[in-house]
Amino acid sequence: MSFSILTDTSANLPSAYLLEHGVSVIPYHYIICDKQYSCLDTEGFDGKKFYKAMRLGADISTSAINPQSYVDFFESFLMSGNDILFISMSSGISSSFRCAQMAKEELQSRYPDRMICLVDTLGASLGEGIFAMMAVEYRDAGYPLKKVYRMLEEKKACMYQVFTVDDLMYLKKTGRLTGSAAIIGNMLQVKPLLKGNENGEIVNFSKVIGRKKAIASLAQRYNMLVDKPEEQVVGIAHADCEDDAKYLIELLNKKKPPKEILTVMYEPVTGSHVGPGTLALFFLGDSRVRYR
Repeated sequence: MSFSILTDTSANLPSAYLLEHGVSVIPYHYIICDKQYSCLDTEGFDGKKFYKAMRLGADISTSAINPQSYVDFFESFLMSGNDILFISMSSGISSSFRCAQMAKEELQSRYPDRMICLVDTLGASLGEGIFAMMAVEYRDAGYPLKKVYRMLEEKKACMYQVFTVDDLMYLKKTGRLTGSAAIIGNMLQVKPLLKGNENGEIVNFSKVIGRKKAIASLAQRYNMLVDKPEEQVVGIAHADCEDDAKYLIELLNKKKPPKEILTVMYEPVTGSHVGPGTLALFFLGDSRVRYR
């Protein structure tokens, strides 16, 4: 292995994939009733129980990964003589990437012969995880770290992340929503459509009436904006709405079926911000796709 690929639990990748491909993960933490938890095993995560608790009003808080945690995490690889490629959650929704930069600055002076490359994916969930998968593919093809880093940096502008939520309350409560106007609530079944913008921030760009139309709108955006789907792993993340995810898969496969569709349950930290019932779609478009 020419370098170590690292990411965080927001990447939402299946535990079996991480183990098979040697990707190491630093955890985000969440707090319920003053007790702290982390979720390194996404396949062992009881999403139904977690999102049921949210629907019943459980108060869940999260925190960024601090610089010292990154120092400890990175240093274990540097001490073994490995260079590092770290795939991070968006700086547009968390301060964690800046904390990783601070750790890099501290460690670079201690390990001047080692390379530490940090990728701010401007995404979360599979909008981050797909970058880790691309890094694995590039590494296994024999590309050196510097080239892999450059290729991932170029791809950042091409990742389209679009989703719908049952209730904007969760994003508003945790400050993850940028420049959103208030919309009429659930009594009229108005469903917001949101995306990650060019700065990796979450913005509400449209709304439709009804859940089915919201899901169809995700598929419409895919059909309009996807680039070379036959070469892509497309991602779907859901917060305890598996039937909706299956319906979205049907719609994606009708016109422009991708090479593969990876479907995951939202891990608890990102899931606590978007809320139960969230359905998200991640795919690659052209270099201007984040503006659309």
